[in-house]
Amino acid sequence: MHSNDENYYWRIGGPQGTGIDTSAHLFARACLFSGLPVLGRREYHSNIKGRHSYFDIAAGTAPPLSVAERVDMLVAYEAETLFRHLPSMRSGGVVLFDQESTGVTLQHSPYLDPSVRERLARWAGATASVDELLALVSAGGVRCYPVSYKRIMQAIADELRVKVKQVDRIRNTVGVALSALLFGLDKGDLCRAVEQLFCASSEHVTLNLLAIEHASDYLLQQGWPVGQPPQPRMQERSLLLNVSQSVALGKLAGGLGLQSYYPISPATDESTFLEAHSTVSHHDGRTLQPQVVQVEDEIAAITMASGAALTGVRAATATSGPGLSLMTEGLGWAGMNEVPLVITHYQRGGPSTGMPTRTEQGDLQFAIHSGHGEFPRMVIASGSVEQAFYDAMHAFNYAERYQLPVIHLLDKHLTSRYETITDLNSAAVAIDRGERCEANAAGERLHPFRLDEDGISPRALLGVPGCQHWQTGVEHDEYGLVSEDPQMREWMMEKRAARLAAIPRELSLEAQIRCDGDEGAPLLLIGWGSTRGALLDAAARLRREGQQVRVMMVRLLWPFPAAALAAEWQRATTRVVVEENFSGQFAALLREQTGLQCDHLIVKYSGRPVCGDALADTLFTIVEGKGEPRLVLRNPWE
Repeated sequence: MHSNDENYYWRIGGPQGTGIDTSAHLFARACLFSGLPVLGRREYHSNIKGRHSYFDIAAGTAPPLSVAERVDMLVAYEAETLFRHLPSMRSGGVVLFDQESTGVTLQHSPYLDPSVRERLARWAGATASVDELLALVSAGGVRCYPVSYKRIMQAIADELRVKVKQVDRIRNTVGVALSALLFGLDKGDLCRAVEQLFCASSEHVTLNLLAIEHASDYLLQQGWPVGQPPQPRMQERSLLLNVSQSVALGKLAGGLGLQSYYPISPATDESTFLEAHSTVSHHDGRTLQPQVVQVEDEIAAITMASGAALTGVRAATATSGPGLSLMTEGLGWAGMNEVPLVITHYQRGGPSTGMPTRTEQGDLQFAIHSGHGEFPRMVIASGSVEQAFYDAMHAFNYAERYQLPVIHLLDKHLTSRYETITDLNSAAVAIDRGERCEANAAGERLHPFRLDEDGISPRALLGVPGCQHWQTGVEHDEYGLVSEDPQMREWMMEKRAARLAAIPRELSLEAQIRCDGDEGAPLLLIGWGSTRGALLDAAARLRREGQQVRVMMVRLLWPFPAAALAAEWQRATTRVVVEENFSGQFAALLREQTGLQCDHLIVKYSGRPVCGDALADTLFTIVEGKGEPRLVLRNPWE
């Protein structure tokens, strides 16, 4: 069974707290054991339990880079999932649903948002039932298969001689198994996935393997067509990671000594992952035991990390929008004192509490300008789970080489997106600790803020005998002593600013921008961060239709890489910027720093990520000369 795209798009939905996440991981692992690269996306409400969540998996003959708005298979255990996601089915797709859901009407789905109810009523009628919606999609070429979970679960209970409620927890595995077999996955690979996922409990393994056997028997009884096994693409061992795990591993590989944090979604997952791996082995044989400290608030988090960094420890903190808002005073202190500090910032929907579990690229301008006064910082962005691993290592190098805070921009979509990674090489990035002051036996005062031409003084460490100097929050002289002398103020401002000019000169082109596709193509797509996958997928589809297109991802966002960007810009005739925010923050930054104006700005600000299929559709309107200067990607069914 194959999609009309190069990849196959699978979705499972249900109330939060009912095992949707585990079910999706089971399907994804079965794909991996079959040699198929996968990409997963989790969408969920900010409440703990009860509201609707869903999980997408993209798998197939080509490594998936983004998810799609329209899916090929939907696994639904209750009516709400059908109401929400049937409009997203592709023609030729398959819906697996509990036959007990039939007859349920819109009025009997209490958790449906009023806006969703209204849209469904316009589509199928105010009194529409599951049956009527299934009939509508069936007329559009979707195959709808009713599943008697009640019958299957009773058969399992009878075999085990227990009550049905004792085995109801494996109901999700039955649905996953049915969908995996229809897709064409091998039953043996599905069993291996169960053994890996539930390896901590032999009871869980036994029960879930039994669920697979009964699902297979049921499929044969129903006579549903089993899919053809897709052609495997991966031979080597692979990992399935999200960006929280990837960044944590990158920090460990980069020599993390201390991470402080205050819990906030979606950043907390990174710190809890580090806490769960408190002792790790480095590739060079060292044993790493970083300190991970949950503190009382965000101000404490950034100041503790700054204090650790001043002693020579590689220190970081991780937060999201409201947390960075509270950290800005400490960020300014770090800027004044030239502290090599890493702040991993996971963007989410704002302002205020906003949408804690939804994605956005709304903090770019905030990351660049947060804090009063003027002080240098670096802002970098990762576009994939794999990139984030190496960028986490680079961030420490940048912080210590240039003696400034580094803000590593990520977003909620990347924390909820699982990607197939074939290799993470912790030796690929050499450690650069920057230049340090040497202690002296005479105890002479050092010049930690020496007025060097490049603005980067040898770094003095706190607590080292013979390294006498001062650290304050006010303007100072070369020793760190308080100074309000106008000439000294000018010198210090110029010294700190000088490194911003040095950074674009010294960094490699690939560290600033990454370009893929046809050199000299007339159409140039520009993005940053997590839009990367959708841009590359959309570009691939345009090429299949005979278009030449180039994708440029900007990785260094501050200081702005104007020179690196200009050459690619000049070769194109149509330039399109794609962002997940309302105002087009990168497009505005581009115009501010270079005077260049993009021809088209495509934005999405619904809290959901840009999908490759929807982006490609919009780009075709631009290629055909029908696109407006500002285009909004909208999908009310996500």
